[in-house]
Amino acid sequence: MVKYFKVWWLMTSSSVQSFFVSRIGAALFLAGKIIRFLFFFSFLLLLFTKTEALAGYSFYEVLLFYFTFNFIDSTTQMLFREVYRFRYYIVSGNFDMILVKPVNALFRSLFGWTDILDLMTLGPFILIIGYTLFKIPGITLIGIISYIILIINSLVIATSFHILVLSLAVLTTEIDHAIMIYRDLIGMGKIPIDVYTQPVRSLITFVIPVGIMMSFPVKALLGILATPFIILTLFVSLLILWFSLYVWRISLKRYTSASS
Repeated sequence: MVKYFKVWWLMTSSSVQSFFVSRIGAALFLAGKIIRFLFFFSFLLLLFTKTEALAGYSFYEVLLFYFTFNFIDSTTQMLFREVYRFRYYIVSGNFDMILVKPVNALFRSLFGWTDILDLMTLGPFILIIGYTLFKIPGITLIGIISYIILIINSLVIATSFHILVLSLAVLTTEIDHAIMIYRDLIGMGKIPIDVYTQPVRSLITFVIPVGIMMSFPVKALLGILATPFIILTLFVSLLILWFSLYVWRISLKRYTSASS
């Protein structure tokens, strides 16, 4: 564990230095993230000037869904930015070099690049989530603990999806469309999934676990998610993680080196 933390720290240090080579580009990219966040936040403000509730949720409860989504999304982008560059390693043959190095190939492919710009947004998201909690009555300690556990659970599911995307890249050399489809799907979790009608709601909860990732943590915090569903959520995340690792092992067995 210590060895891999040191490896991650070295790769993160390298990525941070690369970001600041072009300071103007980094600043524009960060500004784009902030503007995109503010646009949807403004949309929610405008929406609640016409209604007092959305799918039964108050203004601050809906904001909590949105802020939680952004925290989970930013965390995954920060940790797994290397996935977006993985296709280059496959088509250029550089993945061969990753395989022969004394570091787990999956670890290197997932954590090889840390997005410092997303890291910079995590602190503000934590602060505004904490502020929003004070605006919602009835929050309990058990709810907060369940919220934290299910956020970690959401990160496990996000990790599994990124492993599947890497596996697909090894098998087909295609990754760009897969990662964009993933991002479009989880974007549906910006608001409570209760907004969507059936069968879309069931589809993005039990087939594509967007609801489990983005909505269940907040529902557990608000005390409207039954304990059996929390346990089921943890089981589902472990099942998806096992499946993604299984597919990854199959993809490595079928990998054909660019030099062969």
